[in-house]
Amino acid sequence: MMKEYGPLVDTHCHILPNLDDGPSCLEDSVSMARAAVGSGIHTIVATPHHGIGKYENISDFIIKNVICFNKELVVRKIPLLILAGQEVRVHSQLVEELYAGKILTLNGTRFILLELPSYGVPSYFDELLHEVSILGLRPVIAHPERNAQFLNKPMVLQRYVEQGALCQITAQSVMGLFGAKIQRFTINLCHNNWVHVVASDAHNLKSRPFLLEQSYEYLNKRIGKEQVQYFKDNALKIVRDEEIDSVIHMNKKKSWFVRWTYRNSYHKNW
Repeated sequence: MMKEYGPLVDTHCHILPNLDDGPSCLEDSVSMARAAVGSGIHTIVATPHHGIGKYENISDFIIKNVICFNKELVVRKIPLLILAGQEVRVHSQLVEELYAGKILTLNGTRFILLELPSYGVPSYFDELLHEVSILGLRPVIAHPERNAQFLNKPMVLQRYVEQGALCQITAQSVMGLFGAKIQRFTINLCHNNWVHVVASDAHNLKSRPFLLEQSYEYLNKRIGKEQVQYFKDNALKIVRDEEIDSVIHMNKKKSWFVRWTYRNSYHKNW
C-alpha cells in the first residue's frame, strides 16, 4: 500500500484558479486541494504555465495568488501547503526573464522546471542549459516522456541528463493516460535510471487528475520500492533545495535504447 511511503510532495501541479489551463474558479481549486490531501499529498508546488503566449504568469503575480490560496485553505481547514513555482516554457528570452525577476524556480530553490515543445528540442536548448547552470540553477525537464524527439532518439535525453538535468515524469504517463506507447517509454526510462522525480501535473479532477499515489503503487510493482522511495525523497529535496544525485547506470540497459530507437524511428502521429 502507498501509505508506507508517507505523505507526498507534488512538485508540478496546476492548482491555482484561473491562471492557465488548470481550474477556472476557486471552488474547483479547493476541490483539487481536498482530493490531493485525500491521496496523501501534503505539499504542492503550484506551477502555472509561463512563456507560451496566452499564459504570461510572472513571479510576483504567482506569489500573490499562492498567498491568497493558502489563506483560503486555512479558512476551510484543508491541511495542504501550496508553494510557488512555474512551469516555464523554453524560449529564447528565458535568461533575460530570469535576470528581470519574472521567472520563479520551484519554491525559490536552485531547481527550475522547464517545459519543452511537444514536437522536439529547440536548437538553442543546449546553450540555454549552459547559461542556466552558470546562474547556479539546475534544470528539471518536465514530462520528457511526452517529447517526440526523445521518443525517437532517447540518447538525446541521455546527453542532457549526463550534463546534470533532472527528469520529472508525469504520474498520468505512468498510468497510461497518454497512451500505451508513452506509458512503455516512461517505464523504460525508470528502468534505465534516467528519472529523478514523479509529479502529478494535475490540471483538474476529471481528464488530468493527480494519480500520484496510484503511480507510486504501480511503479512499486514494476521497478521496486527502493527506486520509488528515491523519487519521493527527491521531491522533498527539491522543495528543501537539497542536492540530488543523478547517477546513470548505462551498460546493462544500453541495448534497450537501440531497440526503442529502431522501433520508433518514425512517428506519423506527431
